[in-house]
Amino acid sequence: MSERVIIDRQGDIAHVRLNRPEKHNGMDFTMLKSVVKTGQSLAKDRDLRAVVLSGNGPSFCAGLDVKAMFADPKRMAHGLAALHSPVTNIFQQWGMVWRALPVPVIATIHGNCFGAGIQLALAADIRIATPDSKLSVMEAKWGLVPDMSGMVTLRELLPMDVAKELTFTGRVLSGEQALDLGLVTHLAEDPAAKAEELIAEMLTRSPDAIAAGKALIHDAWLADEAGALAAERRWQRKLMGRKNQRIAAKRNAEIAQSETGEASTPYEPRKLG
Repeated sequence: MSERVIIDRQGDIAHVRLNRPEKHNGMDFTMLKSVVKTGQSLAKDRDLRAVVLSGNGPSFCAGLDVKAMFADPKRMAHGLAALHSPVTNIFQQWGMVWRALPVPVIATIHGNCFGAGIQLALAADIRIATPDSKLSVMEAKWGLVPDMSGMVTLRELLPMDVAKELTFTGRVLSGEQALDLGLVTHLAEDPAAKAEELIAEMLTRSPDAIAAGKALIHDAWLADEAGALAAERRWQRKLMGRKNQRIAAKRNAEIAQSETGEASTPYEPRKLG
């Protein structure tokens, strides 16, 4: 059996690739556990600056491999038991582990991105899709509802009526339609190249400021006014006067004085998160 997830570390960037191309990266139990374990492992790496999620082969992820899941009664029973968990279960960690990661996570989408696949992509901070990619909240096709963190992410991106329509119908959207709705951030013929471009820009910023910014937005986005303002104060306190914040100020001075417009002082490894 091939590895379900391949991690290609390029400096401080981790390229995480789903690797079941013969099944369009359909999710089975082995892939589920591998994806969650990968996210948990990367969270411990303070030198990590960004993650790119992608899929090997013709698709990003075609969703749950129903045949494979039901072929193993013991594991299926374990999966059903997880639905009774009072805390986040492993199926929900499929997405939530990437939301918790204190670095930017970019999903590069091509081919099919259905069900579990779209819930994984929605858990990324930024989604880049090819114009001809196909995306769907497809659980209704199987008589199910999205339960792999989709309700956390859809509410941040869509009006309730649109989320209901997509959930009720399981309609397949093109990349362009997904962009129009706000499900993807950018369209690109080469999503990987676009991701590299965005990451290059992010690498000029403090890793602690990015970690705090991600946490702040998650804390404040759906909070009431008092909660959002409190989150601003809380995360600013964690940054103000700390080493990487001082380095950011120093780098600005270096850029202003440099003929090439570049800074020479590197940031230290991330302390937050």
